[in-house]
Amino acid sequence: MEIIRADERGYFDHGWLKTYHTFSFADYYNPERMNFGMLRVLNDDVVDGHQGFGLHSHQNMEIISIPLTGKMEHQDSTGKGGIIEPDEVQVMSAGIGVQHSEKNPEAEALNFLQIWIFPNTRNVRPRYEQKKFDQSGCENQFQLLVSPNSAKGSLRIYQNAFLSRITITNRKPVSYTPYDTANGVFLFVLEGSIQLDNITCNRRDSLLLKPGETLEVIPFSEARLLVIEVPFS
Repeated sequence: MEIIRADERGYFDHGWLKTYHTFSFADYYNPERMNFGMLRVLNDDVVDGHQGFGLHSHQNMEIISIPLTGKMEHQDSTGKGGIIEPDEVQVMSAGIGVQHSEKNPEAEALNFLQIWIFPNTRNVRPRYEQKKFDQSGCENQFQLLVSPNSAKGSLRIYQNAFLSRITITNRKPVSYTPYDTANGVFLFVLEGSIQLDNITCNRRDSLLLKPGETLEVIPFSEARLLVIEVPFS
């Protein structure tokens, strides 16, 4: 089991953008943190009001965006677009190539997670989905947000990967059972504090568990967690 503390992430202040990189990205390079299995990027971005990322291109990557606070405006070359709010999740399969922009349409700051996962099928036609998930569905239980087969109403991506979230309000221990025992599990603490195997993890800390390791957490307070389960080959 490996832990990445919040303050060990790459950090850059671009004025309009404050960004934390869990894995090597852009100007942040750490040869020991290139990826976790098929999980390539986890960026924790804060975008100032009426600012954002202009039109740019991607190919052969599954891109997942999750607003935490504020609103995000999406536009892309497939003609898709709209506003994504907290409790909504956006997935985009870049495939053969897509251009898109992500901007903050409001005066208040936007904080969102952008996650990249390597696909298991290359050069597909670009596709886009977004969906709102009922907050009550993640209270003291894992709510599936993303999967390879739209299970439990989740959004589909081209990879045997699963994203789930949970809000622990009763302070009772919780265990996560992988959908595929050959997958590794990446745990990201959105809010609160937890303990796993006598290791305490706080807000924005990450735990990386390779296939076969058990994920059972003890919350010290109300806690919000994001779990990303990914293949290693």
